[in-house]
Parts: sequence; C-alpha cells; structure tokens
Amino acid sequence: MIYLLSLTVKEGFAHLPMIDFALLDMTLDLSGCDTLMFTSKQAVKSAEALNSEWKKLPCLAIGSATAKEIESLGGKVIYQPKSFYGETLSQDIIRLFQDKKILYLRPKEVSFDSKRFLAKAGILLQEKIIYETSCIRYEEKDKPAQNAIIIFTSPSTIHCFLKNFTWDESYTAVVIGEATKEHLPVNARYEVADTPLIDSCIEKAKDLTKIVR
Repeated sequence: MIYLLSLTVKEGFAHLPMIDFALLDMTLDLSGCDTLMFTSKQAVKSAEALNSEWKKLPCLAIGSATAKEIESLGGKVIYQPKSFYGETLSQDIIRLFQDKKILYLRPKEVSFDSKRFLAKAGILLQEKIIYETSCIRYEEKDKPAQNAIIIFTSPSTIHCFLKNFTWDESYTAVVIGEATKEHLPVNARYEVADTPLIDSCIEKAKDLTKIVR
C-alpha cells in the first residue's frame, strides 16, 4: 500500500493528509513592494484568496511546484532556483535583486530565517505571514499497515505523522527532497524523488512496489 500524505488525491493511493491550512488575515496590502517571494503552493493559493492583484507583480518562486502554481493562476515567475537551500537562495537574492522591494508571503513557521540573513547584507526583506499550518489528528486505527510506502512532501508532513503514529521499521519513506529527508526518524528506510514534485514522488513509490514484487 502506498500512502500519500498531502492534500492531493491520487487514484490508487491511500489518502492520508497530515496538514490543515488556515488564513491569518482577511486582506493583503501590496503597496509597499515591487516583487513577491513564494516558497510554497499554499502561499500562492493564500495570496489569491486575500488579494488577486498579487499576480500583477513579478515573483520569485522557490520550487517547481510553487512556480507552476504561480503560473497557473496567471502570475509571472522571474526567478526560480534549481534547488532550495535557505542560504543559497538568500545569496542569489543579494546578487540579483538587491535593488528590489521584495515581499515574502510566508507561513507562520519557516525552516530558514531569510530576513535575518539578508539583513546582514543590508537588504531589507519585507515579510507578511498570511497562513499557518496545523496537524490533522488521527486515531491509532488509521495508522498505515506494515510494509507501507509513505510519501512525505515536506518536513511538516513528517512531524505531523510522528505526532500521530510511531514509526514502523517495515515502512519505506519516499521524500520530495533532501531537506525533507533530514526530518525522518533515525535509520528509516527512504528514497528521494528525482525531482521535487509530488508526481516524481509517486513515480518513485511505484518503482519501489515493482522491486518488492
């Protein structure tokens, strides 16, 4: 059995979403910036819900899924790093966008403090927290069966999974990227998707079922 722990529903996969999202404001003021930065699909969706005028501004997109969401809603991506490591990203911003008034539309919790890092280089990164995440609660009967393949699409999905269930050594994790991998339990078996996309995770999980057979 393959379990997909995102909100995305895929036929043939056990759907076990781990995260709820909630907007933290009713409006979004964009008057003080000329460029937006997004690090997740959910941030883009939240911006659309708060102020559809966001798509008139050029966007920095962290991750190919984020870029796709921006473009699908009519926005324009002017920068997308090949990989997302907080320090590398911040160095690119220093090099390429030092003269821009960037507004980072972000979740309540982030894994890297870009604002503090950029401040050391004299760049003021504006931030607006527009949504927060919370773990969905499950009962023990909902725990994945032994030998399950479990797809994790973010560090948060791992954290929420482990709040609900103890890790079984028979599980195999498929993670969306190297940063997510670091949050797995020690000694967990895992595979990293070839590209940081849910569809790539799914293909990797399918490949694993062929090996088991």
